[in-house]
Amino acid sequence: MALLGIGLKVATLPVIALGVGVGVDYGIYIYERMQHELAEHGYSLREAFYEAMRQRGTAAVFTAVTMSIGVGTWAFSALKFQADMGVLLAFMFLVNVLGAIFLLPALACWLGVGRREAVSAAQPLPATAVRPESSDTRMNRTVDKGVTAQPVRS
Repeated sequence: MALLGIGLKVATLPVIALGVGVGVDYGIYIYERMQHELAEHGYSLREAFYEAMRQRGTAAVFTAVTMSIGVGTWAFSALKFQADMGVLLAFMFLVNVLGAIFLLPALACWLGVGRREAVSAAQPLPATAVRPESSDTRMNRTVDKGVTAQPVRS
């Protein structure tokens, strides 16, 4: 804001709150799906994030880009306040979705989300128990920690 000459004023505070409020939604969409994949399918955090991004990530990115383009056009307004808010909101929408994509999984890993599920998933299942997986979410699992899981093409 300082680089653009947009000060923190009473008029800009509601716009900042709007940008943060919309940005939190991106994280909620992705985190909710990660929690579902961890709990329902017993995936590791990496696999759960992959599935969350596959299912919800494109929608979050598309929404952020669409909204940024929409409010970004305000930058061409003759009204200085509207032009400033267009630039500010477009920037905030993009930064918020990038934070949801890159910071959310890092924070989840740091806070140990999925560790309990990973420990219970590592314990051997009884002979009659089968890990539930649908045909479209099967993953190749390897012992090598340097190899990431890839979707199975059938």
